[in-house]
Amino acid sequence: MPDVVVIGSGPAGLSAALYTARANLTTHILAGPQIGGQVSLTWEIDNYLGFPETLSGAELTDRMVKHAEKFGAEVVYDEATAVDLSARPFRITTYGGELQADAVVVAAGASSRKLEVPGETEFIGRGVSYCATCDGAFFKGHDVLVVGGGDSALEEALFLTRFANSVRIVHRRDSFRAGPQLQERVAANPKIDYVWNTVVDEIRGNGKVGEVAVHRLDSGEPGVLDATGVFIFIGHYPNSDIYRGVLEMDSHGYLQVDERMMTNVPGVFACGEIADPIWKQVASSVGQGAQAGMSVQAWLGRQGG
Repeated sequence: MPDVVVIGSGPAGLSAALYTARANLTTHILAGPQIGGQVSLTWEIDNYLGFPETLSGAELTDRMVKHAEKFGAEVVYDEATAVDLSARPFRITTYGGELQADAVVVAAGASSRKLEVPGETEFIGRGVSYCATCDGAFFKGHDVLVVGGGDSALEEALFLTRFANSVRIVHRRDSFRAGPQLQERVAANPKIDYVWNTVVDEIRGNGKVGEVAVHRLDSGEPGVLDATGVFIFIGHYPNSDIYRGVLEMDSHGYLQVDERMMTNVPGVFACGEIADPIWKQVASSVGQGAQAGMSVQAWLGRQGG
């Protein structure tokens, strides 16, 4: 039985695991559905301190995993499906069996939010995507839409210009929420155009995406946009369903933690985007993971473990 199980392998989970393993606590990292979490799917990262050269999310994930493994943390390629946190040792059910531990760090991250419009689910994998770095190469020479107005939407729109003939960003407002440097890069790209004050009503096609029904919010005027790809980046929601009724969370599902990253259950800590509705950066997740890892050390020390 490991001393610590970290649920999630994004920057927060890997950072927590590094600190607990470095303190000679046997540490297992439940990788979840994607090693590295969301950051592993990010095409370029240029704002993580200490790496002035731009690197991909996959490259950063690989370095983080190796760093945690250097101190003895073990990655378990499985996913938590249920938890019993009523008593120590805590029990985590996975697809492959069960893990037990004296302390748990929940770093399960967040998932892409959906538009919830007709055709969206039907055309996933046939023109609808939530990851340009995963699927962009399939749209070489195509005309595609990006839905959203934050950093992720603009970053992915820029990436898509490597393949697509044209990229139109559909945004419900008349200005972007993304950072100014990103906006400048997007404005300078001749392949990118904007569709302001507009929302998607339906995604249509015959076996694959062919067009998107929309309407303007300022006038109510309906319209149709031709496109063979729709990339959706309208935010994320915390992956906290299996903790409902077990760990305290806010009305949006974000886990509640104290100043030491501990949940309402002593010995169970949370960090990263599952407990962070505000910052959602690699740097902030790594910092929270470090705090959680150090808090685990101190808490287990007080328990005599």
